[in-house]
Amino acid sequence: MKRRTMLAASAATAAASVLARPAIAQTSKKLTFLSWNIIDQADLFKVWFGDFAKLHPGVEIEWLDKKGPDLMPFYQTQLVAGTPPDVVDLQGGIGVEYAALGALLDLTPYLTANPQVKARFNTEYLNNWVWQGKNWLVPFYVAKTLLFTNKPLLQKAGITSQATSFDELMTQAEKIGAGGGDQTGFLTLNFDWLYWALIRMNGVELLTPDLKQPAFNTPAMVEAVQRLAKATAGSAINKISWTGRWVEPLGAFASGQVGMLNAHAPAYFFLKGQGAWINPDTLGVAELPGNWSVPTLHGYAISKGTKDPDLAWAFVEFCTARTQAQSMADTRRVLTAYTEVDNALMARLQKEEPLAYSVLKTQLEHTDKLTGNWPLPNDSRIKDAFYPELQNAVLGRKDAKKAMDEAARKVARELRRA
Repeated sequence: MKRRTMLAASAATAAASVLARPAIAQTSKKLTFLSWNIIDQADLFKVWFGDFAKLHPGVEIEWLDKKGPDLMPFYQTQLVAGTPPDVVDLQGGIGVEYAALGALLDLTPYLTANPQVKARFNTEYLNNWVWQGKNWLVPFYVAKTLLFTNKPLLQKAGITSQATSFDELMTQAEKIGAGGGDQTGFLTLNFDWLYWALIRMNGVELLTPDLKQPAFNTPAMVEAVQRLAKATAGSAINKISWTGRWVEPLGAFASGQVGMLNAHAPAYFFLKGQGAWINPDTLGVAELPGNWSVPTLHGYAISKGTKDPDLAWAFVEFCTARTQAQSMADTRRVLTAYTEVDNALMARLQKEEPLAYSVLKTQLEHTDKLTGNWPLPNDSRIKDAFYPELQNAVLGRKDAKKAMDEAARKVARELRRA
């Protein structure tokens, strides 16, 4: 189901996974927290909820956890019913979309009144949820894309240095893909704009600075798409780059037959479990040329329909405080955008798991070169308008110039509708 359909639909309420602390006699307040597919942290959250209740006697917390495809229909249903969860975990551009729909509470006054909370976070990550000059979410856990490499395949192809441009990256992919058999040079994840760094390193912007007009339909864009199409037609780019989503491309790289992978940091833990060949001597970690990367972030938002916004904010402030954020970082080995917390995690991983350290280190560097994270109230519709035409071009179904002309027309139409 497309994301815009999820946002618009009033789907039937799915059965919730609930972890609530026992009701206290004469409980006066109830707080509901909706999270995004993080049921594995049940034990940790139980501790959090108990500690929060000690600070706020009489508060009962109900926890609802949903898988990605189920969360938005469920949230939409609750919004329509007038019973939205007080605090909700949202991913990427969805936060701005719900802010534009009037579903979220503006957190700017709370961050202004509590500068010590705002100061916790990496500014570039925090700013991913700024729309119309207001903060709508604060970081829960964060990641961005990087380049994983299969060192033995690069060595076999005679590649001894990191690519510094799009052209060099494609040339290296061609060399690796020339190895024969099922071997291919490069893979990318394609959802949530995760491939956009490949375009941005060619100097192409998706939209004009005011985000009101397409800016990508240029000779440089057409040339880049033509190069991608040529590479995909051969063995330089694995076709799963444009047809798979998560499991398929990561499985292909884990097989050991692909030289390079553009993916975000959480892919490492999947790859480590699937690829017996993966170890510090065989898996390389680097930034893409130009240090461009695309973030994929989870953040805490407060529903505008909450009956107690101050209590909801107290819960968000509590969950992002040093103790809770550090426990989250340590148990799940994720970055939180809380600078001191992430630095502590990195110091531990550097000693205990050097390869994971190398992966996560890229997530703290060059955060000023994030791309694919435009604050668009219609982000999902722009994706739906653009990507099918890019896919047509790179898979050889349509001429690159014609595909980009059509993509520009469709994107302009969606921008007018916004």
